[in-house]
Amino acid sequence: MVDVTTTPAADSMKLNDGRNIPRIGAGVLRIDNGDVAQVVCDALEVGYRHIDTAAGYGNEDGVGEGLACAGFAQGENRSKLWLTTKLRDSEQGYDTALRAFERQLRLLKTDYVDMYMIHWPTPFDWRSDTTWAALRELREAGVVKTLGVCNFMPTDLDRLYDQVGEYPAVNQIELHPTFQQREVVEYSQSKGIAVQAYSPMGRGADLTAGGEQLKQIAARHNASVAQVILAWHLAKNIIIIPKSAHKERLAENLESRSIKLTADDIAFIDSLNTLTRAGHDPATFSYS
Repeated sequence: MVDVTTTPAADSMKLNDGRNIPRIGAGVLRIDNGDVAQVVCDALEVGYRHIDTAAGYGNEDGVGEGLACAGFAQGENRSKLWLTTKLRDSEQGYDTALRAFERQLRLLKTDYVDMYMIHWPTPFDWRSDTTWAALRELREAGVVKTLGVCNFMPTDLDRLYDQVGEYPAVNQIELHPTFQQREVVEYSQSKGIAVQAYSPMGRGADLTAGGEQLKQIAARHNASVAQVILAWHLAKNIIIIPKSAHKERLAENLESRSIKLTADDIAFIDSLNTLTRAGHDPATFSYS
């Protein structure tokens, strides 16, 4: 059981639906179901109040075990936690999404999720409109509080809005110093959509971007390069979900909140931008 009196919640951002999301969360992609419960417990113990998972990760059951063991699955502590999960792409559509969510909620061992997201837009097999109708129904029932999407490009966001008359609260995209997706970020934010970064360090590759200068910036701030990169995201008003299976690294990532980069620091990291993804292209990819 986590002692919530000694673990402060992360700084939060107000979304377009009026709810507040912690700006740093613990991502659990590629953490096995058998290992993720301990990672969730560790994250909550060091101060995270935001956990991000998905049906496609195959570890919702373990996440639920971690929440239950830490005392965050039910009761007063549950209200202090932001829990996100995502719909599997093969289960998009009205009826299938409703059935999928029922299963996911059972695995997570809680009564509601704070955010439910369409994981990929699948423009080649577009069902976001009927899926959104199901998500809206879940929101009206109170078992989902906030609706979001992942990997939506501006054309996807507009297509969804034209069909359902609503923009999501959050657009979660691949975003890191060497792949900044500035057009997507600017367009999302112009529509009142908060941007959330996954792979915020480019799956580790960006830790060595820019030669020695990132190390020099980190040294000036008495910080690690990882902390500097995460602080850059926060300075850009981006929500981040760095992933680690190690308790010490989880704590280190969370401490990036206290780093205040200079304008020159930010400008240098801005200069590292390229057009190279670390992950998948939303125009062609589907998470089966």
